[in-house]
Amino acid sequence: MPRALWKGAISFGLVHIPVELISGSKDHELDLSMLDRRDFAPIGFKRYNKQTGKEVVWDDIIKGYEYKPDEYVVLSDEDLKRANVKATQTIDILTFVDAGDVPLTYYEHPYYLLPGKGGEKVYALLRETLRKSGKIGIANVVIRTRQHLCALVCIDKAIVLNTLRFADELREMDDLELPGSTLKAAGISDKELKMALSLVEGMSEEWQPEQYKDTYRDDVLALVRKKIKAKQTKTITAPEPEAEEQEKPDNVIDLVALLQQSLGKKAPVKPARKPAAKRKAA
Repeated sequence: MPRALWKGAISFGLVHIPVELISGSKDHELDLSMLDRRDFAPIGFKRYNKQTGKEVVWDDIIKGYEYKPDEYVVLSDEDLKRANVKATQTIDILTFVDAGDVPLTYYEHPYYLLPGKGGEKVYALLRETLRKSGKIGIANVVIRTRQHLCALVCIDKAIVLNTLRFADELREMDDLELPGSTLKAAGISDKELKMALSLVEGMSEEWQPEQYKDTYRDDVLALVRKKIKAKQTKTITAPEPEAEEQEKPDNVIDLVALLQQSLGKKAPVKPARKPAAKRKAA
């Protein structure tokens, strides 16, 4: 079991739920080393004393706040804790909101909350309350010297703490060049919308996250093996020249035709007009 990143309690009215915080994600990013292109030697980084130029080991490194140029207040982990003991040990629920009211752009990083010793029943009570109400808890928590806004969400048997971005951390959309918010303003016809909805319906299925894989990482590792086999480990592949963009007379897209192809249908053939019926003689 992974080591707890944080231990404290959820403050839920007058109720305190002892919990431990476990990261809810795993990093599978490719571990690429930085090399000197002249001799392919790995590049190292040193922590050094800017006055003496000598390297400093981790055990001799402490934290400090620069309150004026080159003057620091030393802050130990205990100092940071004592600044606000409650904030560093409590997930303080401020309010509850409907789960659908928080846009996805606010969500940042997931953590699992595990009940501490003796807190199993009240943990389950909060979890089931969130489930039945369709609400999420909006709370404050301090993790590694930074205060986060967060959402407490019920997912299966767990309460998940998802850190949230603050409103001023999100870019405003007013200055972005986006299509109009109505069908007419965006130039979308009812027929195009109906066909797109049909395409979505045909592609819909139950959420099965295990079927999705990081194929790009596998492709890069396959390329690594290919370069090793070809003895090209020191070959620097230059980028291909960019093709000149051809000028297009019009940026017109036949959405109906594209949607019909996506639906596996052929474009409908317009029926020939029937000759007008002759009027009967009076």
